[in-house]
Amino acid sequence: MATVARPSLDLDSLRREFPALQQDVNGRPLVYLDSAATAQRPRAVLEALRAFYEHDNANVHRGLYELARRATDAYEAARVTVARFLNAPSPAEVVWVRGTTEAINLVAASWGGANLRAGDEILVTVLEHHSNLVPWQLVAQRTGAVLRSVDIDDRGRLRLDQLDELLTDRTRIVAVGHASNALGTINPVREIADRAHAAGALVLVDGAQGAAHLPVDVQALGCDFYAFSGHKVGGPMGIGVLWGRRELLDAMPPYQGGGEMIARVELQQSTWAELPHKFEAGTPNVAGAVGLAAALDFWDAVGREAVQAHEDALARYALDRLRDVPGLRVLGPDSTEARTAVFSLALDGVHPHDIATILDADGIAIRAGHHCAQPLMRRLGVPATARASCFAYTTFEEIDRLAIALEAAGRIFA
Repeated sequence: MATVARPSLDLDSLRREFPALQQDVNGRPLVYLDSAATAQRPRAVLEALRAFYEHDNANVHRGLYELARRATDAYEAARVTVARFLNAPSPAEVVWVRGTTEAINLVAASWGGANLRAGDEILVTVLEHHSNLVPWQLVAQRTGAVLRSVDIDDRGRLRLDQLDELLTDRTRIVAVGHASNALGTINPVREIADRAHAAGALVLVDGAQGAAHLPVDVQALGCDFYAFSGHKVGGPMGIGVLWGRRELLDAMPPYQGGGEMIARVELQQSTWAELPHKFEAGTPNVAGAVGLAAALDFWDAVGREAVQAHEDALARYALDRLRDVPGLRVLGPDSTEARTAVFSLALDGVHPHDIATILDADGIAIRAGHHCAQPLMRRLGVPATARASCFAYTTFEEIDRLAIALEAAGRIFA
């Protein structure tokens, strides 16, 4: 096993900021390796939520009293924080949603419903999470558009040679993940965007995994829409973001109707509020927005470059360490430059659910199943995998515990 240089991130201090990590499970210190499903929350986020509900809890925008003013200020300040995180040209392009899933549904229903016609084509990839497949299937069924897909090679990387073949003058939008939740594959978004735009198509990026592990600059990526979820970056559940280019959002009809998203309501018709409120019907998740901003501020304070270096080193170490486990296959790219520290594992003779059960008995939390990526699992020829997913707080020693537990699982079923 190769020696991997370890970055200088102070992991002990960092981990103390995450209360959920300070516990034993089944008599062993918890090893939490399911961060691709949801990350743990730092104290800064928990405190931001507590402080909002204890001191500033009120509805936003129209209240004339002090609590409402404070809630509104915090809510809109959080929008500014997210815009800065994304390097968005304007906070008005940041739309609050419940998560990546709702963001993609919003674009598919609103933009897709207004722009797609029979015979138009939507291009996706076989790597996609169901949330970046099913919304496009639904709008295709409603409009008569056709869904086409880019395949992967045997190492889990997109077949970019197919991209030029599939991009035609009928292609209206390309929907692609920034990084795969199942294989960790990092997709070349800028290259895809350039090719798509040359063909006259828009690009939506599912950033649920990208925002958690990669630098995000929507202007540098060249995409038209970017979606991500708060809980993947250490923020609360139930809050997420859709970023879209202003001219596109301006032209799109509302996704939902109700309070807040209107300028004027008559009995027979209504007019819509300006961006971004046109897409934010009803009482918003104010505390969620505040908590998400606290998470982004937390990672800024820790140092994003240090976190990136640590996760890159973890990926290299894990690939080397897991190769030593007899009978274990790590699916996906074998280069750490092409992947995040997310590992889909197949152990000879052992069902993924059995792997997860055995590891849980040792206090190790991983996920087993198809990871909401059934077309990908079929492409790989497996019904499911065991997935270990790391985050900034994951240690090298936890990778060792994972490998030792996998070796034990292999011996049990030998």
